[in-house]
Amino acid sequence: VQLQASGGGLVQPGGSLRLACAASGFTLDAYAIGWFRQAPGKEREGVLCFSSSVGGTYYADSAEGRFTISRDNGKNTVYLQMNSLKPEDTAVYYCAIDPKGYSSRWYCSRPDDMAYWGKGTQVTVSS
Repeated sequence: VQLQASGGGLVQPGGSLRLACAASGFTLDAYAIGWFRQAPGKEREGVLCFSSSVGGTYYADSAEGRFTISRDNGKNTVYLQMNSLKPEDTAVYYCAIDPKGYSSRWYCSRPDDMAYWGKGTQVTVSS
């Protein structure tokens, strides 16, 4: 099982970025998927989580209305589209997956329950 997050970078406030999470060795659609972030000095937090078992897509308050998730099954890749970015969105972003079938809200509130993590990608929002 291997996950690789990419697409981070430096963007101005109000700008957009699309992060990608590419999977190898397994099929993503069998797993719940979460996007998490960790800013310096802060705990890792769930941004957006998807579970086909329970809850569909859960958005953290910080992501509601600005972030969306999409999937390309042919590429076995999940994307996090981030719009209207703010300086407080600056963090290392991680994708993670889990096979257990908990709710999306559960996963976003309990990152430790995610079984597999990719390496993070840095997002910096600054003028």
